[in-house]
Amino acid sequence: QVQLVESGGGLVQAGGSLRLSCAASGRTFNRYGMGWFRQAPGKEQEFVASISWNGGATYYSDSVKGRFTISRDNGKNAVYLQMNSLKPEDTTVYYCARSPSGSAWPPQLFDSWGQGTQVTVSS
Repeated sequence: QVQLVESGGGLVQAGGSLRLSCAASGRTFNRYGMGWFRQAPGKEQEFVASISWNGGATYYSDSVKGRFTISRDNGKNAVYLQMNSLKPEDTTVYYCARSPSGSAWPPQLFDSWGQGTQVTVSS
């Protein structure tokens, strides 16, 4: 069972930036697609971004495209989400997730989750 631990959340003003990190356990990190999702209380989970096993393919939701960038470092077993031009509506808990294969699409593939990190954007 993989363990995913997110970090980097916090409070930022609108227009600011944050970088989320996700550290994964295990020796086979480079075999799997990775992704970021978010979920606000009382709302459905929302796909944010994902990246294939070698970083060759990335996917973004329309709501974050052009503002967020997903990347990974297979040597460090880590995936990142650089969030720029943050908006108050980006406020929620962000979750790191792993796909059961090297693919990072569709979002329904993902089946392993971290505990989440809170991002709060003040207006």
